[in-house]
Amino acid sequence: MADIAALTSLIEPEARALGFDLVRVKMFGGEGDRTLQVMAERPDTRQLNIDDCADLSRRISDRLDELEAAGRDPIPEAYRLEVSSPGIDRPLTRLKDFEDWKGHEARITLAEKIDGRKQFKGDLAGVEGEMIAITDGQGVTHAVAFASIEDAKLVITNRLIAATRPLSTEGADEFEAEEQD
Repeated sequence: MADIAALTSLIEPEARALGFDLVRVKMFGGEGDRTLQVMAERPDTRQLNIDDCADLSRRISDRLDELEAAGRDPIPEAYRLEVSSPGIDRPLTRLKDFEDWKGHEARITLAEKIDGRKQFKGDLAGVEGEMIAITDGQGVTHAVAFASIEDAKLVITNRLIAATRPLSTEGADEFEAEEQD
């Protein structure tokens, strides 16, 4: 499988050139069905629109095609490229994500158990150094080392929905009218 750190170092400058922050680069799927998933966001909106995704997809494809033509293909097997915004129940992949989404509910999975637990669910309570604070449903705040996190994402709640506005609702009324017909 492809080296994610190497891919990230190739993709991040392409995202930055468009003014985007890279959220995640991930390769998944089995042999013959691989997907390279790239999530990015505009720093001011934390989202991308469809044109942004298309622009970033073209830049990444062009860069990877250049490397392949030069005999340095970082992904020697067949794959699909998927470029998207992180979405409302976004993955939390950077320390700043945990601080930016403080007060919102998240689910954190650790690589190894700490105090007999591998999963934590609760409200993000902030970041101190390399430690993430999360307050569970019983009001207990747990400190989790960022380096020990295997996976973390926001949980969809009414509070999160209220805090996450779409970039544009243009055309939404037309879509609703079509559904009612």
